[in-house]
Amino acid sequence: MASPDILALDFDGVVCDGLREYFQTAWRAYGEVLEPGAGSPPAGLAERFYPLRPVVETGWEMPLVIYGLMSGVADTAILDRWPELIPQLLEQAGVEPATIGQAVDGVRDRWIQTDLTDWLSYQRFYPGVIDRLSQAIEAGVELVIISTKEGRFIQQLLAQGGLELPPERILGKEVRRPKYETLRQLKAARPGAMVWFVEDRLKALQAVQGQPDLGEVTLFLADWGYNTAADRVLAGPGSGIQGLDLARFCGPFSAWT
Repeated sequence: MASPDILALDFDGVVCDGLREYFQTAWRAYGEVLEPGAGSPPAGLAERFYPLRPVVETGWEMPLVIYGLMSGVADTAILDRWPELIPQLLEQAGVEPATIGQAVDGVRDRWIQTDLTDWLSYQRFYPGVIDRLSQAIEAGVELVIISTKEGRFIQQLLAQGGLELPPERILGKEVRRPKYETLRQLKAARPGAMVWFVEDRLKALQAVQGQPDLGEVTLFLADWGYNTAADRVLAGPGSGIQGLDLARFCGPFSAWT
């Protein structure tokens, strides 16, 4: 298992750190739905939000995290009991998830339409990742991005970082299928190929594990992404998922496993 034939990567939380964009979008949506006219965020709120991002399953929850913080809910309570807190906070705020979701989508869409350059500037690559991906491509590894972010934005961000990938290697939100199904198609296109998949969301990796025909895909949890300490414990020995830190990711493939 020295190196993969196909290296499949999630984008946000593995290649790209979008936390600054997430917070800005969430704050603006919060100001539209949960506290109209909120103005600028209080000092230190973003720094409290960033470590809590892993609890978010879908984007509409981000403004609700901010609502919780602004309502006095402790950071540790959000981290430890978020699924339990969601219905309580929704009832307290008197809003529906769909309303918050529409606000999030609207904020992001307007931002992209009016100033795409500014929106892109709120996202950065994790240190060393672009160089490592370039090395993998030069070594003959087929690199594929599998993401819920729109492929056109991924392509623009990668190009800004100096990495050009063909559009068919960037499978974003527009493909509208589970990541495990994309992995299945990659395997079908190259029978016998060794596939490695790096993802920062434990549930996405567990969903792959639930597909019997994908048992040969080697799974890695990127511990620098949007996951919690509890997630990283669950991805420990015997789980079938290998923990991976950024230093090893940026090193030789032989050090990954």
